[in-house]
Amino acid sequence: MDWHERIVVDPGVLVGKPVIKGTRLAVEFIVNLLAQGWSEREILKNYPGLTREDIRASLSYASATLHEEKVYPLLEPA
Repeated sequence: MDWHERIVVDPGVLVGKPVIKGTRLAVEFIVNLLAQGWSEREILKNYPGLTREDIRASLSYASATLHEEKVYPLLEPA
């Protein structure tokens, strides 16, 4: 899934949060619905402008973002 076709970042929409193209629905919002236990069917029913591919793109974007995250330990002062 190439999320680049469906996820956009525009400083004029939701203060630059990644959203599903053509909507004001943030990737964060979609992932949160899934984390709360909403099914794909429930999301599509409640947000009829979305597609299954939009949901998958949101998950793919979240996965790609987490793969890029790097955590560095702070060194204790000597």
